[in-house]
Amino acid sequence: MRILLIGATGMIGSRIAAEARARGHEITGATRSGTDGTKVLHADDAEAVAAAAAGHDAVVLAVSPPRDGSDPIGPTLATGRGVLEGVRSAGVRLVVVGGAGSLEVAPGVRLVDTPDFPEAYKAESLAHAQLLDEIRAGAEGIDWTYISPAALIQPGERTGTYRTGGDELLTDDKGNSTISAEDYAVALVDELEKREAAGRRIGVAY
Repeated sequence: MRILLIGATGMIGSRIAAEARARGHEITGATRSGTDGTKVLHADDAEAVAAAAAGHDAVVLAVSPPRDGSDPIGPTLATGRGVLEGVRSAGVRLVVVGGAGSLEVAPGVRLVDTPDFPEAYKAESLAHAQLLDEIRAGAEGIDWTYISPAALIQPGERTGTYRTGGDELLTDDKGNSTISAEDYAVALVDELEKREAAGRRIGVAY
């Protein structure tokens, strides 16, 4: 499989690249800066995304919202719209590295709206949540999947095990919601290969 990975040098993107390559897939890494041998790509430019995606089987969007103190919603939605229109033109599949904040902890109650949600991550989480809304509203005719991680995702061990859910936050028997970035990458590449969640959001956690 040929995969265009937008955001290939980030904490999650780099692990997706490593997991996919280990399985024999071909990765074209793309970033805004073109660092570490990646292709320069401004993902808010639909024509540029379409051109970069041509000849690939799938596009993975693994770009985090800006963390420079500015409002992350505008840039995140601009990127999402550019990528949506780009993959629509190219006719390829889209898999999005999403956020956990939009997952529900009770019917109609999102994690990001709970009183104890860290203020430092709220703007980023709301940007991810609006991106999911944008995809659901504007992805007609696109083969897409949005994959939310557990509430806590960080570098760790690749165990090859995880659970999948839908719009509800997955927790263990102690109420913890975690996954390593390595096992998140396993889940994402599994979805690329198996295509079991087309047209919907899934969550992954231990």
